[in-house]
Amino acid sequence: MLEQLLEVLKNSEADAWEIDDRKINGWEFYYIKHQLDQNRIRKVRHINLTIYKYSDDKQFIGNASQEIAPTLSMEEIKKVVNDLVYRASLVKNKAYSINQKTDNTNDEKDIDVKTIAKDFLNTLNDINESEEADINSYEIFVDEIERHFLNSNGIDIKEKYPSSMVEVVVNARNEKHEIELYRLYNSGTCDKNQLKKDINKTLEYGKDRLHTQPTPNMGKCALILSTSDAIQVYDYFVSRLNAGLIYQKLSNWKLNEKICEAKGDKVSIEAKKYLANSNANHNYDSQGHLIEDKTLIKENVPMTYYGNQMFRSYMDIDGFMITNYVVDGGSKSEDEIRSGKYLEVVEFSDFQVSAVTGDIFGEIRLGYYHDGDKIIPVSGGSVSGSMFEYMKEMYMSKDCTQYNNVVIPSLTKLMNVTVTGLE
Repeated sequence: MLEQLLEVLKNSEADAWEIDDRKINGWEFYYIKHQLDQNRIRKVRHINLTIYKYSDDKQFIGNASQEIAPTLSMEEIKKVVNDLVYRASLVKNKAYSINQKTDNTNDEKDIDVKTIAKDFLNTLNDINESEEADINSYEIFVDEIERHFLNSNGIDIKEKYPSSMVEVVVNARNEKHEIELYRLYNSGTCDKNQLKKDINKTLEYGKDRLHTQPTPNMGKCALILSTSDAIQVYDYFVSRLNAGLIYQKLSNWKLNEKICEAKGDKVSIEAKKYLANSNANHNYDSQGHLIEDKTLIKENVPMTYYGNQMFRSYMDIDGFMITNYVVDGGSKSEDEIRSGKYLEVVEFSDFQVSAVTGDIFGEIRLGYYHDGDKIIPVSGGSVSGSMFEYMKEMYMSKDCTQYNNVVIPSLTKLMNVTVTGLE
């Protein structure tokens, strides 16, 4: 199939092209309680083709993409390629070139799907369940992905990597009612300790959710984020350094200039090529550019931009698309972060931070209001505000936690967040 596609491209009117060919060997397990309901082995292949076409005067370039079924005949491949060439000719972006060939480094070590799946199964069988809260069901998906990336400038990369997903449904109940909490975990290999810790916490959250009070109207209040929702806060900092946002003037952050005068902890983030257990450990990004460790922001001072080839070319900068990143821990211990009056929210219906406007918003499903004397489980209401203000005084724990392809402080404290309650 790939040889046929390359032959068609060679004789087509495409000015440039990229092929991302991925073969996936997967194991799947479906459990109700801890009883296996079904399992299967999955073998699939996805071939994605991107065609580039310049305008006649070479001032503009367009591109179009489509997945190519591996069962297509030669004539069907020609039809798809010709259609993509036509569609690409209708797009008029300022001209740029795709990534150039470098010294390709292939990474084709075999992935032990069986061992990874076994680690997940053993971990899920070692959870502290009770009559009040237990695991209703879970599904485990473990993949070995064999990626082959090629482009018309001579890049030819092969690599293998693991990608896993676990879905867990937790139930908590009392004599009056029952609730359900859902968790989705993405990773490469299994981080046994973190997975067990998070599910055990979820069981406790489920029990507390049965005994909540309506969230009071707090006005301005310190907000602590102690779950994966905090990733949204740090994604805000990373996204503001994307060359696409910079070029389109949706971010005004400039290299070597402080983003604000900060009273609290300052943010430092580094792009990482490799993180243990991540599903995003690659030698090259999705467009074939070499990935390396690089400082993105140092104590609130942007050090480099990143992004796709189009916007990097427009800005005349080198770089790549980020796959993993690590945020430095802050100055505070957990006890120092958890001092005074604050609201800790551990369950949102959805928590969002806009990279463009800085707005944050989340509806509270479960929180803990610390009024200085006691801890009150609360539900309902929302948090809102703007990272433009909160980054001027935010505090981070020294200890950090990994969530798949990112490492962030275990506790993040934002000051003077607006909390709209139900009473």
